[in-house]
Amino acid sequence: MHRTWRLQAAAILLGLTAASAPAVQVRPQNAPAFPVERYQLRNGLEVILAEDDSLPLVSVVVAYRVGSIHDAPGKSGLAYLMGNLMFQGSDNISPMQHIHYIEKIGGEFNAMTAYDRTMFFQTAPAQHLALLLWLESDRMLSLSLSPASVERSREALIEENRQRLGGDPHLSGAQIFDRMLYGDYARAHPLSGANEDLNRITYQDVVAFHRNFYVPNNAVICISGDFRAAKARELVARYFETIPRGLRGPTPPPPPYEAAAVSQTLTETLASTPGFHMGFRFSALQPGDIHTLGIIDYLLLQGRGSRLFRRLVRRDRLVLYLSGGLEERAGVHAYRIFALVNNEVMAERSQKTIAGEINRLKTSLVSETELQRAKNMFRADYLGRTSTSLDKAIYLVDHYLDGWTFASPVDDLDKYMRVTPSMIVSAANRHFLTEKTVLLNIRIR
Repeated sequence: MHRTWRLQAAAILLGLTAASAPAVQVRPQNAPAFPVERYQLRNGLEVILAEDDSLPLVSVVVAYRVGSIHDAPGKSGLAYLMGNLMFQGSDNISPMQHIHYIEKIGGEFNAMTAYDRTMFFQTAPAQHLALLLWLESDRMLSLSLSPASVERSREALIEENRQRLGGDPHLSGAQIFDRMLYGDYARAHPLSGANEDLNRITYQDVVAFHRNFYVPNNAVICISGDFRAAKARELVARYFETIPRGLRGPTPPPPPYEAAAVSQTLTETLASTPGFHMGFRFSALQPGDIHTLGIIDYLLLQGRGSRLFRRLVRRDRLVLYLSGGLEERAGVHAYRIFALVNNEVMAERSQKTIAGEINRLKTSLVSETELQRAKNMFRADYLGRTSTSLDKAIYLVDHYLDGWTFASPVDDLDKYMRVTPSMIVSAANRHFLTEKTVLLNIRIR
């Protein structure tokens, strides 16, 4: 739902044979109405096909179940670094030539590393589907890694981190708040790593990381747009079936939850405006909680008509900047709010206002008018996630990696639309508890 979520001839493949499992056909009802087919190759690669001939474009997304939660302690940034190294060439592609191929045919490309996944996506005119698949298969099979390429990418990332910290005076505070909110190293350290950790990463670390996670049985590919399913299956088989399975490294489990309120004050030397981070770390969700919490998010914080925006920004004029929302990091859910204010008095009043609005959710039923406004906005944003072929592909890959089985998510949007006022009261009382509050006050020197 809320990922935060950033970047960037024939191939000779190994001679293993593989066949495809039977395909599963799904046509969502209230989720976006486009046909979806899913199947798996014998090497474990998941394949999702979504035909849409409304525009002569095709998008290919390849995602690996690997992210910063797989960084070893003391070597943060390894997953992010690995994502950058995926553009450094392979057996048939020289460094950065992948980008040249895409730009030459008028396509677009990007990549993203998150806490539990890394995606590579590109969109191009439909007739170039074979090229897109070949490029992705070539680096899945034969990525070129060398001590020199690792060193170049590491230095570029270190400089990127320096510029990011220098350009955002509140970034260090956000990173401290992450550690307070999530507690465990796997989910709390910065995606791009700490520079001292990046300097500890060796060439051998990178090779082992790639061997463990960048393998077909740890990946999913989605093709969306103007293509024919039979031809796509043929191309996927040609370029991916003979790539051998790999080890597939483990994912750290969520840490045990400790219910204890945490409060801290940080003095920022670079910031010109005080503020605060406020959050709630949720314990294990019950079935249906994610849908109710999604609507609560829109009632509280999303949009100019939300409760907190109306109170803090429009009516009482307590805050200068307000952001946040529901987020999930590899199985752990939390809610966070960030505000910039004029002074510490405004910060304290804002925090009391937030606590009061959350308490209202716990003690009184939301009106049907307010609830419908939140649902309408949620529906518009939800459907907007599938407005292009690339949006559809990312939507399907995200849902698959989140555990979507293609039998249960057919009425996913319906579940949000069926949230009732009493469900909101119940979820708010179970999750937005005083002992789950995490607060970081930011003062300026």
